[in-house]
Amino acid sequence: MTKILAIDTSTQACSCALYLDGITSEVFDIIPRQHASELLPKITALMQDHDTVYADLDAIAYGRGPGSFTGLRIASGVTQGIAFGADLPVIPVSTLASMAYQLTDSDNIEVVFSTLDARIDEVYWGVYGISEGSIVLLGEEGLCKPELLPAVLPGLVSSSAMAGAGSGIDFLQRMPECYREWITVQRPDIYPRAGAIAELAVDYLQKGLSQSPEEVCPVYLRDKVAHSRQDN
Repeated sequence: MTKILAIDTSTQACSCALYLDGITSEVFDIIPRQHASELLPKITALMQDHDTVYADLDAIAYGRGPGSFTGLRIASGVTQGIAFGADLPVIPVSTLASMAYQLTDSDNIEVVFSTLDARIDEVYWGVYGISEGSIVLLGEEGLCKPELLPAVLPGLVSSSAMAGAGSGIDFLQRMPECYREWITVQRPDIYPRAGAIAELAVDYLQKGLSQSPEEVCPVYLRDKVAHSRQDN
């Protein structure tokens, strides 16, 4: 049976989760700027609560981004350290995908527009189709100003019921007018979560999409890190 530890620190939220033989247990807290000091104690407590050690695991999954530069580096570093020490493969999971996955059980939602506030007046975004409890990325993930979002989205037809998930929905009034027509459900409260990452990672592991610890790499969707501001 599959056993996976998952972590995410890509936003103000900090979470870790264990997927053990079909059951997911998660610790989730919104703790801005405390990720570096709180993540490892949370992981240790979660492992102890479930009488699990790293040697029991099949892999470690992490939120690979997009998201906070600092947060992504923390998750990548902790993942890499544990994986090296325990000789485990790693599974990178998109933070935007983890948000879309949380809506797979929602009635009548066929498409999810996952979006995060990227700061400096931009949003991260990705479009995901939902089918039979699973998700698929339609096109590519992107980064742009809200006004510059594409007027045509891959996989979206006029009859599609689309939900907007994540903090980027706060910019809806600045997005092209068509987004206000397409998005029938708004869920700005949805964050990337380790529990969703763990469950997605089970499928990725079965498909052979794991990596070696040396290959851990955050996905920023931005060529240059902005040093002039402080993120979480």
